[in-house]
Amino acid sequence: MGYIVVALALVSASALHAATPAAKAYAIAEITVTNPGAYKKYLAVVTPIVQQFGGKYLARAGRIVPIEGTAPTGRFVVIEFPSLAVAQRFEASPQYQAIAPLRRQAARTRLFLVEGALP
Repeated sequence: MGYIVVALALVSASALHAATPAAKAYAIAEITVTNPGAYKKYLAVVTPIVQQFGGKYLARAGRIVPIEGTAPTGRFVVIEFPSLAVAQRFEASPQYQAIAPLRRQAARTRLFLVEGALP
């Protein structure tokens, strides 16, 4: 009987120390393009950087159907990242920081990182 209790205690301790999956995170942006040519250049260089950080576009300027309140007036973009830490590394990365001024020159943006719920 003592061996069973010890075995259960070891299994329980292992389960407590098992890696907990991180919640995904989302970069959510409302973008009003003011210079379409410059914005197109930004899109060409940002997409590979997003992918480098494991990001995946979930919504990228598709049709918006308002249900309550007013819809954003510009583009609406949602990018999924593996975790909030990865999304923050993307935003702070030298690669992204090098091109962020291009977006700022080409558009007015409201940008947020949102941590998702754990599965």
